[in-house]
Amino acid sequence: MRGAQPLRVARSPCRGRSRAAPRGAAAPPGGSRTPGSREPAPEGRRVAVRPVPYLSGLELGHDRTEPETGKVYFTDHKHLRKFRAHLQMPRLRQSEIEAYELILQFIDQKDMSQMDKLSFLRAVETLSGAVHSQPNGCMNDYYPQTILTKKIETLILEESTSSLGSNILQQAMLCIVALSQVKPPFNLSQKLDLVNAAISIMFSLPLILPSLDRKESASLYIQTTQALDDMLQALVMEDMNPNMLILQNFLEIILPWVTLSEKKYEQNRALGTMSRLLRFICNFSELLHMSLFSMTGKLMGILGLLSVHSNHEVSMEASEALHYLFKILVLQRSVKAKIEEILKDLQKHFRRQWLFSMQDLALFFRKYLTPSERADVIIVAIEAMASTDIQDTRAASKVFKVLLKHTIPEIGKVPEIIQYIYYHMSNITEITSLNAIKKIFHMFAQSYTDEVILTLIKIEDQSQKGVRQPWEILASFPKDYELILEHLLQRLKPPVEEESGRRPELSPLIATRAVHELLLEPSRRLEVQTFFSSLFLALLFRISFLVFEGRAEAMEDQPYETKWVNPISFSTDTLKTLISSSGYGDHVVYIQELGGWERLMDPETHYEGVTLLARSLVVKNCWHNRPIFSLLIRTLQDLDCTSHVTALVLLAELLHCPDVSSNVDDIATHILASWFKSEELATVKVLLQVTETFAKHKNLLRRLGILQPHVLNCCYSSNPDIVMETFLTLQRLLQDLKWQYSSSFLTQLAFMLSTFFEAESQPLRLKAFQIYASLLTKTKRNVLIFPLRHQFLNLIVLLVLHMKDENMEVRQICQYSLYKTATILGWSRLKAVFVNHDVFTILRALLQQETNKAPWFLKQCIVLFKSPQTPIRLIAVWFAGQIIQVLNQEEVDEIEEEYSSLRLMEKDPDPMVSCLTRQTLYVLEAKDQLLRAQPRRSGLCWRRPQRSYF
Repeated sequence: MRGAQPLRVARSPCRGRSRAAPRGAAAPPGGSRTPGSREPAPEGRRVAVRPVPYLSGLELGHDRTEPETGKVYFTDHKHLRKFRAHLQMPRLRQSEIEAYELILQFIDQKDMSQMDKLSFLRAVETLSGAVHSQPNGCMNDYYPQTILTKKIETLILEESTSSLGSNILQQAMLCIVALSQVKPPFNLSQKLDLVNAAISIMFSLPLILPSLDRKESASLYIQTTQALDDMLQALVMEDMNPNMLILQNFLEIILPWVTLSEKKYEQNRALGTMSRLLRFICNFSELLHMSLFSMTGKLMGILGLLSVHSNHEVSMEASEALHYLFKILVLQRSVKAKIEEILKDLQKHFRRQWLFSMQDLALFFRKYLTPSERADVIIVAIEAMASTDIQDTRAASKVFKVLLKHTIPEIGKVPEIIQYIYYHMSNITEITSLNAIKKIFHMFAQSYTDEVILTLIKIEDQSQKGVRQPWEILASFPKDYELILEHLLQRLKPPVEEESGRRPELSPLIATRAVHELLLEPSRRLEVQTFFSSLFLALLFRISFLVFEGRAEAMEDQPYETKWVNPISFSTDTLKTLISSSGYGDHVVYIQELGGWERLMDPETHYEGVTLLARSLVVKNCWHNRPIFSLLIRTLQDLDCTSHVTALVLLAELLHCPDVSSNVDDIATHILASWFKSEELATVKVLLQVTETFAKHKNLLRRLGILQPHVLNCCYSSNPDIVMETFLTLQRLLQDLKWQYSSSFLTQLAFMLSTFFEAESQPLRLKAFQIYASLLTKTKRNVLIFPLRHQFLNLIVLLVLHMKDENMEVRQICQYSLYKTATILGWSRLKAVFVNHDVFTILRALLQQETNKAPWFLKQCIVLFKSPQTPIRLIAVWFAGQIIQVLNQEEVDEIEEEYSSLRLMEKDPDPMVSCLTRQTLYVLEAKDQLLRAQPRRSGLCWRRPQRSYF
């Protein structure tokens, strides 16, 4: 085995001296050093010193000394510390050296007498004073501070808690004060251990009543109490200012003696110690880490409750401590210009009645505390209300009465407060306290609805208790119940992205659940009926959103998995609950019998379910039909409404209710008409149904004119499905419309239909002819106004030519339409001809009877040159030739454009048409040459009568 390793003496970090020279460096000039100076350690951990006279008689405890170099080797740390301390002896007086030797003598003794303990403690105090007087003095240069501190802590804990028979405890705490003045400083763990030890002994001592025979004991207790205050004040300091984080740790040690102790004298001692410590803090304008001091609210709450304690001494001590806490807040959180004035007003209430403390408490609660600190005050008061001690509950009631007298400012930790109320509500039985809890619960529900609802649902999902009491409290105040429902209504809308920094908001899913819980309270049926219309629509729109858009989103939005799986089903159940709780239970059964609920949850049949839901309102003559209609109109005012189809489907059915139809005005009709701009088939389809309803009901018919132009515009939609739906609606509308209410619309319809007689879509073209035939059927001679007569004549050639249409149904409709047209126009001779199926015969007869309209008929033929059907183009060319032949020279001169169109037909892709065109042109040219060759008649020539188109 190798020899003992030498221990090098290192320079203490507390000394503040210059660094030692590097290894191998030369010694200072003269080759000598002062006593206490050190040789640089050239090798390993060895230290060399020169012999000094005052060390000659000491036992150094070294292992060996090298005669040549004088280097001393140590293996025992105790001997090394002793050696290091003796290097410092020239700085000490004789009494201080003796104190040091006493420390060495008693430091390791276990069972010490009281005299030895006092001697040791005085020695530590003496040595501390000596070190403090030295520039850059450090206790570790003499003895490790940690060992001394632990020894003192042990001596404190050895003191009896049954009596105070000596001043050892006092001397130990004064010793700590002395040690706190020298380096190295105590670390936080040491401070807490010392404070905990001293307080556990001091506060546990029995009550010392003043008397003549116990005068010395009382004096000793007062001196020891003063020593404790000195120790706390010394330990709370850091860099010449109080450290509020250290104070917080001290208060956490002291407060349990206030809140948990059942002995009033222990509470008084703790409150007194706290009060004096806070008074000491008030002497400093600058406090370290004040912003991190997080006990203000809790401390204010505890002291505020104790200020109204039934025990006078406890109340006075708590009021005094509360006063100094207020003073600290004024000094640290007030504007400097107002500090003096506020402190004067605060001093007026010092040690006055508890009512003044409560007034100050309310003031500081509102103006000086942060939201989190206010929450701590409330939590402390709630804890007191849940206590079994009647004194605590009464005190808490008084505090709440003061705090809740005015509107509560911003509060933090709302979920924590709600959780505490939730779990301890059943323990609060005192009426005043219970009313105060309900009031604070309602105030939170009004100001922090989202947080309250989220917390309640989260607790229920985690505990699965199903406790109804919090929901009953929310429903216990009608006005608050309405405010909460109103808030939840806003949260039922589809979610939007939240801005950063905003308070949490309820998701629509959680809001739906909260509504469901509140609807289960039977005592609020009247309020539910008031909100029935709004809730009904909000829940229905929510279901529509989930069915079509938000199914996956809603599943991801579920923060808890224990209450439901299918949000669509749950939302539907909530809607059922709303209808039932409003007194419409028969509606639920009616819808169920028709399978409406199942259809409502299926995307393919959802709108059928909405229709059945609305139909139940109409059939059962629901009282809320008119309010629901008004809300629907208000909703549809927003053209960005995402649930507009559901709203329109519901509205279309509600219009069958007489109360609703009588409530429709021009404004509502214009709002409905604005949605015709949509190119969405589902939207336009419902609007067309609404138009049909307007045509059938007497109350609505007078406002049909507002919708009719929009219906006609739908015929020109880019969506062919919308166009077809519009034509189907027009066909049904003609069955109900009467000329006296809709003459303008029917006239416009007659003009509009001509556009679609040559449509590419065969069903659409057929529908256009059918509607035109229906329009002719509805028309009588007595309503044949000028524009309509013009249009009938304008389509006469088209109808004749389409008797050669490729579609048999179109041919039949055209023959019928010609017959009706002849009847309307009074063409009795042509009626029989129109029955004939021969187109050429009909055209000759028409031209013969209405020769003066020949140029007009020609223009109609020119239009049909573009027909996609060859037979129609062929007949159009033939008839154009027949018309031109009967025109006189002046009329021929005016048809240059028609001639040009006819010439273009030579290029028709069909050879029959092009051939007939050329033949017709030959005939017309030959006739023209013949007419030009004949001499003009002298005098007045015969003129064709003035042509008239009517």
